[in-house]
This record gives sequence, structure tokens and C-alpha cells, in this order.
Amino acid sequence: MLEQPAFGRRLRQLRQQQGKFQAHLAGSGMSAAYVSRLESGDRRPTERVVAYLAERLGIPAESFEEQPEDRLTNAVTAVDTLPEGEVTEETALLLAEALDTATDADPVMRWHALAQLARIHETLGDFLSQRHALCRLNELSDELARPMLQIRARLRMAHYACNHGDAETARRAAREALALSEQYVPRIFAPGELVRVNLVLVSAEAELGDLAKAALHIDKICGSLERTDGALAAEVFWTAATVSTRQGNLARALGFLEDALAAVDSRDNLILWIRLRLAVASLSLQALPPRLAEAESYLDSVEPLLKVTGPLRHWYELLFLKAKLAFHQGALDRAALLAAEAEGGVKMLSYRDQVRYEVLRGVLALNSGDADAGARLKEIIAQVQTANMPDLAAEVWRTVAESTL
Repeated sequence: MLEQPAFGRRLRQLRQQQGKFQAHLAGSGMSAAYVSRLESGDRRPTERVVAYLAERLGIPAESFEEQPEDRLTNAVTAVDTLPEGEVTEETALLLAEALDTATDADPVMRWHALAQLARIHETLGDFLSQRHALCRLNELSDELARPMLQIRARLRMAHYACNHGDAETARRAAREALALSEQYVPRIFAPGELVRVNLVLVSAEAELGDLAKAALHIDKICGSLERTDGALAAEVFWTAATVSTRQGNLARALGFLEDALAAVDSRDNLILWIRLRLAVASLSLQALPPRLAEAESYLDSVEPLLKVTGPLRHWYELLFLKAKLAFHQGALDRAALLAAEAEGGVKMLSYRDQVRYEVLRGVLALNSGDADAGARLKEIIAQVQTANMPDLAAEVWRTVAESTL
């Protein structure tokens, strides 16, 4: 039997389904006031009370047990308030089981459950399961034919695809989201919604090498900003930095990132604040020559926070960047130790950082005398060239060349 307040909610649901008032359940065994207290959760039901109510409603007493749709609602609510640091594989399993059993649940609730499930899989680094959940999310969005849900689902797929090197899927999903947004934004979306959809499209264009279009696109977005502070402005400047990086203009990219850093405060959006500092540190290590002091400063500023808060994937990104910093500082043993520590979370990194990590491990192995390291590095270079990422291929070539000098 359900405990309060779930029992009260279930009693109210069953009563209202029959079109009855609380007075209809009252009789010689119970007053209407007592029914009201039960529904509000102020009174704990006994077996006798349940039997009485079941008789008055003409239903089996088992009807007061938790229903699949209730289980799904409870699971979504619990996950929604759970910090990312407390998400576990058991969390994903419980939500997945609730989805599988609540086949007749409200479709919108199922949509939210799938969105949460995709987020959990991302947090855990289970990207194959994340993609599966996102595919189901997009299918359900189309079945519901609700523009807001369709846009949200496609944005999630576009972000996923961008992070995992599938730029074509990212661009397609972003274009579909943009077409829907342009049609429905004036009626149902917040002012920044259209901007964020365009940012995903810019990222996909840049990833596919369509840099001229991406640059024109991001310049237009920057020019349309009504204010240069807040999370939205920071995201715009960060995307502009990404485009400049792909163009090989690291100085301009760092300038945009500095604008992004100035736009957001840790008290307003701590995770974005951390991510931006990791991004600046990463770009500083890509500069010629690497800006080691600047990279170290930003990494030191976020490390204490990441030890106690934030998604686990950012902790592994920190370890990888610290390993790369140690490599550039000539501390090869320390770099190897940090790289080994980061290995357990490599799959949580973006596709580009996964490549950079493998290159770092390769050059460390090359410096330690591993005869097979050169062949593995050549395989990585071929893989990046096949993926049509010339800027990343040039970065890999440079790293390998510098390590053999």
C-alpha cells in the first residue's frame, strides 16, 4: 500500500475518475472531513480504511498500490532534483525500468523521462545509451507533433553529435530545430531560444569546415546581442572563439573567450564558469608558443571546485589538461601519471579531446622508447584526416613533430 502523501494523491485520482465528491465516500465508517485529511496526507490509512474506501469506490484494494505512471512521475521528479555528482548507474536503471513499465503513461511525461535518461547517460559517459535515448526522444517528439519538444529534442541530438565528431548529423538536427524555431519562437519561446539554436548550427558548420559561413553566421549573432553579460552572451562569445580557433586565429579566439569569462559570474552559473576556464586553459595550451602560466592559473582556479562539485566529465577534462600542461613543462613522468589517472574517463571527453588525449599518450610513449608508438600516432593522424578536421590534423602533426625534436 502507498504511504502518504502518495496514498492521498492516488485516492483523489480514483475518486475524481468516477466523478465523485469526498461526501460520496463518507458513510457510517468515515466522515467527509476524514476523507479530506486522507487526501491531503494528514492521516495515515489503515487496512480497514483502505478496504472501506475500495468498497465505496467499487474497486479492488490493490488499486491503491503504486501505478506504473506514478512510478514514472516519481522517478522523473527524483532525478530532476539530483545533482550530477550523485547520479549513478542505478539511477539510470531505475528510470529506464520506470519507462519500460509505464507504457500507457502521459506521453509528455515519457518525453521528460527520456530527456532525463539521456542526460544521465551523458553524465555517466555511456554515450551509446545516450544516443539511443535521444533517438527515442526525437521519435516521440514527432509523434506528439509539439514544436517545443521537437526543437528541444533536436538540439540535444545536435549537441551530442557535435561532441562526438558527427558534424553532419549535428548540422541536420540544428537546421531542423532552426526551421521549427523560426516558425514558432514568437509564440512559445524565450528570446534567447533562437540564438541558442543558431549557435548549435554555427558549431556544426565550423566542424564540417564551412568556416566562411560559420564566421558570417556568428558575426551576425554577435551583432544582434542586446547585452554583453549573462550566460547567453558567454555562450555566443564561446562559439565565436570556437570558429576563430577552427580558422587558426588563436589570438582572436582567446579574445572572445576573455569576453565570455567577463560575461558570467560563478554565482550565477557555476558550471558554465568552470567550463569556460577549462576552455581557456585548453586554448592556451594550443597557442604557439603555449601560454603555460595562463593555462596553469585557470586550471588551479577550477580544481578545488571540481573536487567537490560539477559533472565528473569535467574532472577528467581537468586531469587531461593538467597532463598536457606537465608535458609542455617537460615534466614527462608527471604527465604520464596524470594521463593514466584520466584514462578512466576518456570516453566522457569530446571527440577532439579524445584525439588529443590519445596523441598525448602516444608522444609520451614515443619519448619513453616505445617502438610501436610512432605507428599508433600515424593511425590517429589518418583517422583525423578522414574525419575532415584539418585544424585538428595540423595540431596533431605539430604535437608529434615537436615531440621528436
